[in-house]
Amino acid sequence: MMGTFATVLAKSKIPTPQERYRADVAGDIENVNGVLKITRIQVRYTLKLKPEQRPAAEAAFAVYLPHCPAAQSVTGAIELAHHLEMQDL
Repeated sequence: MMGTFATVLAKSKIPTPQERYRADVAGDIENVNGVLKITRIQVRYTLKLKPEQRPAAEAAFAVYLPHCPAAQSVTGAIELAHHLEMQDL
């Protein structure tokens, strides 16, 4: 997911070097009918960028998920939540 979002950001000329872009990921594992199952994944992106880049970053965030192979592989089986925190450079 992180790579796909970075690719979409790159199309808007928003760089994603390690010191400006990260993802914190957490998941929930539950007992479903006697089987442990990952039921939810939460991804929180942190992106440092110029204030004038915020609209483009928001637009990229709004459209990247349907193009993400990882997300599309688990859609329907695992609930995905994603959030974007933007910080000014």
